[in-house]
Amino acid sequence: MIGMRALYRHRMAVYVGAFFALVLGIVLQRVDDGLRTVALTLNFSGLLTLFGCLLVAVPMAKRIPAREPILVTSPVTGRWLALNSPATKVPSHGIRLYGQAHAIDLAYEPEGAARPQFGDGPAMRPAADYPAFGQPVRAMVAGTVVRVDDRQRDHRARSSLAAVLYMYAEGAIKEFGGPRRVVGNHIVIDAGAGVFALVAHLQQGSAVVEVGDTVAAGQIIGHCGNSGNSSEPHVHAQLMDRASTWTGQGLPLVFADVQIGEGPEFSHGVPENGEHMSSV
Repeated sequence: MIGMRALYRHRMAVYVGAFFALVLGIVLQRVDDGLRTVALTLNFSGLLTLFGCLLVAVPMAKRIPAREPILVTSPVTGRWLALNSPATKVPSHGIRLYGQAHAIDLAYEPEGAARPQFGDGPAMRPAADYPAFGQPVRAMVAGTVVRVDDRQRDHRARSSLAAVLYMYAEGAIKEFGGPRRVVGNHIVIDAGAGVFALVAHLQQGSAVVEVGDTVAAGQIIGHCGNSGNSSEPHVHAQLMDRASTWTGQGLPLVFADVQIGEGPEFSHGVPENGEHMSSV
């Protein structure tokens, strides 16, 4: 069981290794017939590894012990629309890789300001067209900054069907660069007790903290951008049990003192897909 858990936790690295073995095997077959045996061995090993990982991943995902949601500070202030929310389904983003099982995406929709709608206007809008772009992003927890990445560029939004299809193809290529290329610019904070808070898709060069800094919950640490595998400027927030998105498993969260929907009261909660969340 311990071996299966270790394989499950490191499955992304195993997937990548198996894929490269398959690619190398195909290349060797085309380069030299004398390497056919080596190529076939690589192909067989790659396929067997992929199949074995899938056999482990499915049952192990069901064995992950349930945990109570961890109370955190909203990473944003104002009125934001929930997308890919764990209040609607888990895993919220369709996969448990990269610690995303309970992640949530938030797109800024302030009162009185229009957010460009999908399908309206150009296929790839400038990121600055969206009100979320450049908005402050806060630490969800108090703790120590253990990872800062803010060198990746902000790309245009993918605001049409054709552009989204392009994004999927682009995303498949980004997978080869590892989780960093997928989540884009991000900051990870160690809250202690095996809890790590990540905010992602930050604006290039916007981080105002460094590794080793101690931060308070609610402190501004960066700004919203459109880096990584992102269709429009938004804030991606998640909790993990490790600092690494390669091996971290997602943890459930709940936002403190937020307004869900249009109700007058502020309480603890998580908005469902299509619901607004407001925080001060």
